[in-house]
Amino acid sequence: MSDLLFYLGAFALALGLLIVVHEAGHFIVARWCGVKVLRFSVGFGKSILSRRFGPDRTELTLAAFPLGGYVKMLDEREGEVEVAELPRAFNRQSVWKRFAIVLAGPVANFMLAILMYWVLFVHGVEEPRPLLGKPVAQSIAERAGFQEGELVRSIDGQVIVSWQELRWELLQRAIAKGSVTLEVINKRQEISFRRIDLSPLNTSDLEGDILLQTGFRFYRPQLPPVIGKVAPGGVADLAGLREGDRILAIDGEATADWAQVVAIIREAPGRSLRLDADRDGRTINLSVTPAAADDRGKSIGRIGIGVRDQDIDRSAVITTVRYGPVASLGKAVGQTWETSIFSLTMLGRMIVGEVSWKNLSGPVTIADYAGQSAKLGLSYYIKFMALISISLGVLNLLPIPLLDGGHLMYYIVEIIKGGPVSERVMEIGQQIGLALLTMLMAFAFYNDINRLVAG
Repeated sequence: MSDLLFYLGAFALALGLLIVVHEAGHFIVARWCGVKVLRFSVGFGKSILSRRFGPDRTELTLAAFPLGGYVKMLDEREGEVEVAELPRAFNRQSVWKRFAIVLAGPVANFMLAILMYWVLFVHGVEEPRPLLGKPVAQSIAERAGFQEGELVRSIDGQVIVSWQELRWELLQRAIAKGSVTLEVINKRQEISFRRIDLSPLNTSDLEGDILLQTGFRFYRPQLPPVIGKVAPGGVADLAGLREGDRILAIDGEATADWAQVVAIIREAPGRSLRLDADRDGRTINLSVTPAAADDRGKSIGRIGIGVRDQDIDRSAVITTVRYGPVASLGKAVGQTWETSIFSLTMLGRMIVGEVSWKNLSGPVTIADYAGQSAKLGLSYYIKFMALISISLGVLNLLPIPLLDGGHLMYYIVEIIKGGPVSERVMEIGQQIGLALLTMLMAFAFYNDINRLVAG
């Protein structure tokens, strides 16, 4: 129950902040343009909390249904307007002012993402180094000759400093179906250049971990099989395993390192295992049955244990990614731009059927990611919010009536033809937009339910 409340709290905080920033963009530019704002609402439906502020007595309200928000402006199409107030009505503004007011919401989301990335880059973020483990047998990486212990330095000349950057750059190039050249350096400080062809990858490959699909594995140093943490109430805890226990053997097979322990447990979901462990110099014998968990469609076993932290040489596998204030701004803008283009590319491929609609996520999945990222730490949570802020900005710019992008589409037509779109056309557009949004929400909720059922 506490986990559920934590996840919901992380989701509510992220969504609330992103909605407020989006609507604040509309509000601020509307005020700059001289438009009177009647209501600033976080959420839809019946008001839960409400108060008025400012010279115009704008109503600030928190509504019952939190998935969205709106800014209501003075407008003759929505009610009678006093003659003295007509110059402040939204519909009386020039098309350029209306365009700016509507565009301000998505732009505010992009600016928030840039700010968040800038803070992270200036402060510094701990990331796994792009250090390669033994490649998957018969994979693209193995055929290209990659070796365990090699460090990736660049892709097509683009400097790579973290495992996440390696994944991101490979994913973008895999979508383009091209070939890439990776610069690597081995433990003897010898530099090599290896070219891999990503064109054989199909749509389903792009939906999983692109690194795993190409055969790249993260380098994991050999660690002694000593338990560092035990999840309370988990399989291992109930079986009697404790922190500091050294696993000597599983089902009679001697365990030399932690990776071997993980591999055996992963392959035994629902099957009883006999563990021999050393505890303070004496051998204990326990029986555990790994719980089944879903890993990209495959059932794996887990017992709820983690390796002892002090046995890890963090400097060998972890790096701190940090830049100066000016360089961080450039990196933040670039990250926001690349993520926006990638989101549009993936959406376009969904529309033409090249990428599955299963990649579309709804509020349940987003809440799950919010909770997971918050548990990992503040930097991960900020990254999550930056990504969702970009997604919200991109979504609202789509040329779908009822969204900001739909209104912008009308204004572009108005600029071209020299007059506003007819009421009839706007009415039909609203019906189409409602149908499209309903379909998108239905897909998202369906995917959420499927993920829940799959665990």
